Formats: sequence, structure tokens, C-alpha cells
Amino acid sequence: MLVAVLAMAVGMTAPAFAKSDNVFIGLVLHVSMQNIKVQDPKSKQTLSFVIIPKFDQIFSDDGKTTYQMKDIHAGQYVKVYYDQHALGARHADKIILMKSNNAIKRKE
Repeated sequence: MLVAVLAMAVGMTAPAFAKSDNVFIGLVLHVSMQNIKVQDPKSKQTLSFVIIPKFDQIFSDDGKTTYQMKDIHAGQYVKVYYDQHALGARHADKIILMKSNNAIKRKE
């Protein structure tokens, strides 16, 4: 019984922000060094994400190519992995640049 109580206690102490499966895919409407605004063209839902200073988590699908914020422009498809627990505001953890047909963008 003591083992069951300890297992429950350990399970309840896991931080809620450890889960990072929040993903949003859409077209970039606005981008700056401080934030990015993305709209899902199907549902017309728009979300804004805060960009933390020295953000460097912009990748191709294979993870081999990295990009800088200056490479993101309005009209591009992106996939944004985000959370809003650590800073209290919705912020991007990782951004993947995609093609207009929702396929991942590859740098040739």
C-alpha cells in the first residue's frame, strides 16, 4: 500500500508544463523580432506567439537546416510548436518552415 501511495504522489508532482504537444499550422500574417502571427486558412483562427530574445529554433523538417527569423515572411506556411505555461503568454518553442501545400520546405 505504501508503494501505491508513493506512486500516486510522484505522479501528481509532475509539472503540467512538461507536456508540449501544442501545435499550430498556418500562414504567417505578421512577423517581427518580438512576435509572429499565424492564421489557419481553413478555420480562419489566428494565433499570436511571443518570440523570446535569441530565439533560434527555426528548422527544416529533417532538422538539418536551421533558419533565422529574417527568413520568415508573411505568406509562408509554418508549423509552430508552442506553450504558454513557462512565460504565462503563448510563446513559440520551435518553428518549422513549410511549403504552400503544407509540405515541409526543403532548402535546395
